[in-house]
Amino acid sequence: MNPLQRENLHRLLKPRHVAVFGGRPAAEVVRQCRRIGFAGEIWPVHPRHVDVEGLRCFRSVADLPQAPDASFIALPRESSIEVVAALAARGAGGAVCYASGFAEVGAEGAVLQARLVSAAQPMALIGPNCYGVLNLLDGAALWPDQHGARRVERGVAIVAQSGNIGINVTMQRRGLPIAYLITLGNQAGTGLADAIDGLLDDPRVTAIGLHIEGLGDAAAFSRVALRALERGVPLVALKCGGSAVGAQIALSHTSSLAGADALCDAFFRRFGIARVHEPVALVETLKLLHVHGALPGRRIASASCSGGEAALVADLAEPRGLQMPALPAAPRERLQALLGDKVNVTNPLDYHTYIWGDLAAQTDCFAALMDCRFDLHLLLLDLPRADRCSAGDWQTALDAFIAAQQRTGAASAVVSSLPEGLPEPIAERLVSLGIAPLQGEADALDAVAASAAIGEGRRRRGELLPIDPPPSIGADAQLLDEWASKQALARFGVPIPRGEAVAAEEALACAEAIGYPVVIKAVSPALAHKTEAGAVCLNLQDAGAVREAVERLSALSKRLLVETMQRGAVAELIVGVNHDPQFGLALTLGAGGVLVELLKDSATLLLPATREHIRRALMSLRIWPLLVGYRGRAVGDIDATLNAIEAVISFAQHHAHRLHELDVNPLLVLPQGRGVVAVDALIRLSREP
Repeated sequence: MNPLQRENLHRLLKPRHVAVFGGRPAAEVVRQCRRIGFAGEIWPVHPRHVDVEGLRCFRSVADLPQAPDASFIALPRESSIEVVAALAARGAGGAVCYASGFAEVGAEGAVLQARLVSAAQPMALIGPNCYGVLNLLDGAALWPDQHGARRVERGVAIVAQSGNIGINVTMQRRGLPIAYLITLGNQAGTGLADAIDGLLDDPRVTAIGLHIEGLGDAAAFSRVALRALERGVPLVALKCGGSAVGAQIALSHTSSLAGADALCDAFFRRFGIARVHEPVALVETLKLLHVHGALPGRRIASASCSGGEAALVADLAEPRGLQMPALPAAPRERLQALLGDKVNVTNPLDYHTYIWGDLAAQTDCFAALMDCRFDLHLLLLDLPRADRCSAGDWQTALDAFIAAQQRTGAASAVVSSLPEGLPEPIAERLVSLGIAPLQGEADALDAVAASAAIGEGRRRRGELLPIDPPPSIGADAQLLDEWASKQALARFGVPIPRGEAVAAEEALACAEAIGYPVVIKAVSPALAHKTEAGAVCLNLQDAGAVREAVERLSALSKRLLVETMQRGAVAELIVGVNHDPQFGLALTLGAGGVLVELLKDSATLLLPATREHIRRALMSLRIWPLLVGYRGRAVGDIDATLNAIEAVISFAQHHAHRLHELDVNPLLVLPQGRGVVAVDALIRLSREP
């Protein structure tokens, strides 16, 4: 955003005066502004009505006392364009366009949407086809419906492409303080990145939750994500729906592995954005981030008066990459003295019921646990239902945990096994005291893992660069055969086997010159997957075997590739790069060979990527233990592997304006000191102009 656009967005988000256009939705905006205590002026505009909700109506934009900071326009689409143009000419700050029937309905609507955007310049424009904006910090509701939010002094912001999901989140009863809700609709003017950028200017926003159907401008999003990391404002994304990235033409294995969702994951991971997969996880993660921010690590401790609960926490923590370390000596000794010899003092801690109902003893117990100074300390506690039971000793446990946290200042959370185990008033009280109320054990630990992932992204922020807008490449592409692909990669430093592509009648002489054993393959751009086509003959030991292979392969191609047979590999990898119209070049690494799609052991990185990024991606693979000497096997040549991957990337970046996709599969990793070798490759390039 340029400075004027930024100023106008701020005027829209925090208006001094609001103009409303239209009938019932506009009247509802007046009611909602009043309900949350909007202190500014509200100016209804209607050519025929005398008043709206007791407020005098103005006949047109020209009759308004001054240019409004914010406007809510609930008119038919053609009339909306006219009003937006008049507001822009008057110098208004921004507008919410409520009407539908724009780009979401097809070509005619897209033309109207382009007119709307042009008319709005340089105003901030939210929508069209959206519900609007809530500012619960200052009390402005450009919102034509009910909502469940209320005024707060600080809290999280929600940016949603779906108005209904936005409304649903405001109806949560989990103690989440919501500062802003922005529904973007078609994102014709203010896009996802713009909305985040504007919210980052408000220091009262503690975290930002995103509901995303289409990512939009990934390059702009990457820049604002880096700004969020620098500002210390965590981003959490609920990504769903149809992807905006182009369909992949799955000629290569890489394209089948690095689909749209994998690329979104790679984007979020790169820029320290936590991804969740349902609204509940979004709310729980935002709650934890609001209270504690991004966690510095993954070490947690938990306390409960039940061994079953303790075991369940341990079971849920491990697959989420959370660590439950042994308790340090000093806190462990304090706990043992307090709880007695009948209690096994471990993490997770089952403190039994010997001190149940004893406020002082429970406070000392929880304080000792918090003195472990792990990244987060959990109390598992479900409050009894108030209509049938008495809270009694459960409330004592809660009070003791609060007292222990106030004494130690440790990062802490109360976790209920069932969502209803922490009623809303208790959740809100815990938030106000700096303790995160987390509801549902699995959702809670998902939130902890997401918060830790954001913390890891923040620690890497100094090495991150935004992605560039991807170049446009021609659709008319050609597939290079294996020999041409290997030769092209070899010029950039990718090791390939000794060999030659020859006419079928020359294959025997070529094999004799290379030396046995050899591999012979049929070579043709039409043979993208040679194994499935029976176009490969391996481990040919003599002239007779070569003659038989040549006779069979000649039916597929009159041109054959003869190469040295490679043996003794520690592991097989796939190294691929493909071009995505939204994200640009993406690198995929994984377990290679003929079972690549079956194994689906892969990691995707957006380019550019550093050598350390590549190493970490390799280490994330299930096949990594093979590369480092699993159970006494030979250790793979890791440095040569990294060199080869960087050479593949160098080729891809040099041809970024033409590259559709490339595969090296498999890249054989040989024992340490012997290097690597690319035994198969495929490249698809746009034709030269």
